[in-house]
Amino acid sequence: MHTISPVVAGDRPRLKITAIETFVLLAPDYDPAFTSSGQDTIVVAVHTDGGVTGIGECDVNPWMAKACITAPGTHTMGLSMTEMLIGADPFEIGTLWERIYLGTAMNGRRGVVIHALSAVEMALWDLCGKALGEPVFKLLGGTPRDRIVPYASLQPAGHSFEEYRDALVESAARAKALGFKAVKSEVTMNGPYAHGGMRESYDRHTEVVAAVRKALGPDVTLMVDVQYLWEDARSCYEVVRDWAEFDVYFLETPIWSDNVEEMAKLAAEAPMKIAAGEWLATRHEFRELMDVGKVQVAQPDVGRVGGIGEAKIVCDMAAERGLTIVPHCWKTGISISATAHLAFVTPHCAFIEYLPPQLCHERLRRELAHEEFALEGGLIPPPTKPGLGVEVDWDVVRRYRVA
Repeated sequence: MHTISPVVAGDRPRLKITAIETFVLLAPDYDPAFTSSGQDTIVVAVHTDGGVTGIGECDVNPWMAKACITAPGTHTMGLSMTEMLIGADPFEIGTLWERIYLGTAMNGRRGVVIHALSAVEMALWDLCGKALGEPVFKLLGGTPRDRIVPYASLQPAGHSFEEYRDALVESAARAKALGFKAVKSEVTMNGPYAHGGMRESYDRHTEVVAAVRKALGPDVTLMVDVQYLWEDARSCYEVVRDWAEFDVYFLETPIWSDNVEEMAKLAAEAPMKIAAGEWLATRHEFRELMDVGKVQVAQPDVGRVGGIGEAKIVCDMAAERGLTIVPHCWKTGISISATAHLAFVTPHCAFIEYLPPQLCHERLRRELAHEEFALEGGLIPPPTKPGLGVEVDWDVVRRYRVA
């Protein structure tokens, strides 16, 4: 379970980890009925004896993540993540990841512990980049790309069909005006994560896809996220076969991630690529998704899969299988920046998920962190700042900290 460490030419600074801080943040205007994890987060700071600090975050219940990182251990199969890191060399990311994976295995291996580890691992990459004065993508190896393509995630609003459809159409028009070459539209008015508890027919879902495509025109790439709307391949196919006319690039999470056999049936028939992987942890779950589920697009999330290094391993696995990578990311600028660095060394990464402040509903996503991005002709050039290149507003951290 050894994972990736920074590729460093020449000597590196001699540093030791001295402390781990965690900050649980919650927007004061959060809506518990809103299907979005962007309303809260955990920021993790890894400090060193050389005064260099790295920052990371993950996408999971932040109180749970805090416990995973800071809870004391009482035996060798359930050690404390923090205690295993104190005194360690932050450049040995691969060794530290394996140490934590094995040391927390009775409690973790997958799920929340791995998601929490993602924040720590992300902070280590940020720390190493800052210590070396290099952006993270230069430490990941490989030949960097000169541009990556972001897509805008469209967020719905309202509680009626008309409000939902019109909000997505408006968001599509705004994204196009901002210069995005691609968008992803949520179209979820039924199923386990239906927006606002809606229960609309599948015909209404088709109507929304048609309206968004019309607003975008033919030249903007359209992806659709249905958030586990169907239970089996046949039910899904009966609807989405009619979406071929809308030129949908991929259909995200149409079926529950564990139902890989049904996923494979759908992938063989659907008129668009099938994408999944947003909630998966470690390369092992992605191996099943790729080899049994037969998805054409893998979506590792750096804040869930186990961090930047584990996401890179998943990307390499996808390349071996001839699959496309489109990373998932639904948090603040910290995770968006980490995702971008991964994409710059992943030639088969078609798009990254990106919401600029102009398209965000969630307060934390607008205010917490400012990433080093400039949209130029619908593309993002490589970052130049050390580490992740993201600036955290610590006044926002202090205002919204709840634990």
